[in-house]
Amino acid sequence: MHGLIWRRLVMAGVVAVLAAGVWAVAADLARNQAIAALNEEAARIARQHLRLFESEFARFRVLPVALGEYGDVAEALTAGVQGDGANEAQGAARRLDRKLALLSRETGTPVIYVTDSDALVVSASNYDQPDSFVGENFSFRPYFTDALTKGNAEYHGAGAISGRPGLFFARRIGSAADPLGIVVVKFEFAALAALWANDPGRALLVDPEGIILASSDAADVMRVLSPLSDEARARVAESRLYPDATLEVAELDWPGTGEARGPDGERLIVAELPIPGTRLRLLQMLDAAPGLAAARERAWVLALPAFAGLMALGTAMWWWFTRAARAAAYRRTLEEAVTERTLALEEQMAERERADRRYRDAREELAQANRLASLGTITAGLVHEINQPVATIRTLAENARHHLEAGRLDRVGDGLDSAVELTARIGAITQEMRQFARGGGGEVTSVSLDEVMAGALLLVGDRIRKLGVDLSLPPSLTEHGQPAVLANRIRLEQVLVNVLQNALDALADGPDPRIEVTVSRDGDRLNLTVADNGPGIAPELADRIFDPFVTGRSGGLGLGLGIARDIMRELGGGLEPAPSPLGGAAFVISMRCA
Repeated sequence: MHGLIWRRLVMAGVVAVLAAGVWAVAADLARNQAIAALNEEAARIARQHLRLFESEFARFRVLPVALGEYGDVAEALTAGVQGDGANEAQGAARRLDRKLALLSRETGTPVIYVTDSDALVVSASNYDQPDSFVGENFSFRPYFTDALTKGNAEYHGAGAISGRPGLFFARRIGSAADPLGIVVVKFEFAALAALWANDPGRALLVDPEGIILASSDAADVMRVLSPLSDEARARVAESRLYPDATLEVAELDWPGTGEARGPDGERLIVAELPIPGTRLRLLQMLDAAPGLAAARERAWVLALPAFAGLMALGTAMWWWFTRAARAAAYRRTLEEAVTERTLALEEQMAERERADRRYRDAREELAQANRLASLGTITAGLVHEINQPVATIRTLAENARHHLEAGRLDRVGDGLDSAVELTARIGAITQEMRQFARGGGGEVTSVSLDEVMAGALLLVGDRIRKLGVDLSLPPSLTEHGQPAVLANRIRLEQVLVNVLQNALDALADGPDPRIEVTVSRDGDRLNLTVADNGPGIAPELADRIFDPFVTGRSGGLGLGLGIARDIMRELGGGLEPAPSPLGGAAFVISMRCA
């Protein structure tokens, strides 16, 4: 009797140890999978934020370069020296104030200002604001000295007047030997940080000292991740990076690598990426609690089959040590229990799969809604293109009903054929709108020039018809259409749309408007020429037509042609003006043959 009890106790102990081992392995596996998934998700979100930063930085970096060639800037800095004195200098500076204010509003730049060679602000876009920079001296800012000596400088810190953190892009006006001053464009992080609220977790932008310059939680801004040493505080104070900032410690515990702890001690997974071209870092923190809770649930899912097996083994051994007569009944009971538990597990797994699918569908719908929001500018000009065939289809359907009642089946068939053609046209228009709005990356491949021209004409076709333009298109150079070229389709289409829009602007008020598109081959190059019979390029603008802010059209910014030519150069081609056979203006788009 005692031997039987002892064997039963040993058997129970072995089963318990095996169950504990199975649970430990399953829990560790599920936890590691959850942490890896969280690390991957944090890194993905961080890369997404980084791409947004790089895109915005690239856009703002070009402004000082463009303004460096802007004649009004040099005039405001030299008027007092070469003109009639202070009055002329003040007049030139105030004219520049208004132009900088307009450019600031158009580009979304918080502030643009120009200093002389002594760092005194002579003109600023916020000239009419209470916190105007005009008259301020920023010689203490490192970007002033760096821009004067090196030509360009970038500098992060808080505004000396506004207190808002941002990145300053500075460029020297004049030569290194005789600098006139610098032009400065400020980019503030708050606008991009506001977009982070739509993403899970907490995103931070920090400087080398751990000072938070931007955060999805505005309360973190101008705090530090960990207490600053006396040496670090001295460096920050000496650099005057953040005047008047108290630099309190944020409610985060992050040693600088690995994971962090939140305000309530929660475990945070951290992904860290450097911002190229700067000394700043981007941190993305995700709360690990939901993922680890799900991991525990997955551990049960992984361990339960093993538990069931151990239970079966223990039960079998128990049966073996008990009466043989009851073995069959116990076996049936166990099989029923395993089957029932398996069905329950299958139902749980199916429900989790359905929940996961609903989550992915909801996330995709949100992403799709965000993409559709950017289609407004294109669809506004193509409403007529879609409304007209839709109205025609309705008329054809009504006519088909009447013909059907009258037994005229041949006319019903003709009407349906026409309706099919119209729906195909609507499909082509919407497809082109979708591709154009999606934007193009930098990949250069072999693209069909026929498709590029067809897509551009879909986008501007309504305007061509409204203006009554006589459009002449090139015949095919080969039996298969125009030759293929090496380019990025969407970017090449953007250039062609820009050139066609410029031609339509020139023809808007003229009689008998005409546009002629021709294609010619020159060795391994293909030249596409767009010519019009408008007033042509003004002689005084002929040599500067691609310069920034140079335009012959009222209300134009003068940036489109310059951007188009830069795109073509990146694609290995070119964009140049040429004599128009129609007497107006002409532009030649040069491309590499595929």
